[in-house]
Amino acid sequence: MQVDVLETTGVINVTDSAGEMVKNLLISKNVPDYGLRVFVSGGGCSGLQYGMALEAEARPYDHVIAKEGYKIFIDPTSMMYLNEATIDYQDSIMGGGFKIENPNAAASCGCGTSFKPKDGADATAAAGCGSCASASA
Repeated sequence: MQVDVLETTGVINVTDSAGEMVKNLLISKNVPDYGLRVFVSGGGCSGLQYGMALEAEARPYDHVIAKEGYKIFIDPTSMMYLNEATIDYQDSIMGGGFKIENPNAAASCGCGTSFKPKDGADATAAAGCGSCASASA
């Protein structure tokens, strides 16, 4: 079956630490040929939230970022919100995780998992989630 994918490079920036973590994750889960799906969905305390999942292959019309040792899949709708974003992986005493620096976000939740897009909406209306509201106070 032929799957139409949009081969993309340079639209999403992936730091070296994030790339290494994706490769390590694929190896540790014993799925080295899979890719990391990065997506945006409705929800979260700021209106939209980021999500990630491991998937075997790209879906029709996905943007595919292929680097040495890993692939990232992004659906066209999510790409509208993630264009020119940077995916990073940070490890700290309080816990590590993937972090998305998104130039398309007018406001972000303090924990970084949700955001309000730059679409003319009131950026000051973004609320904090339970875990980050106390941390930012």
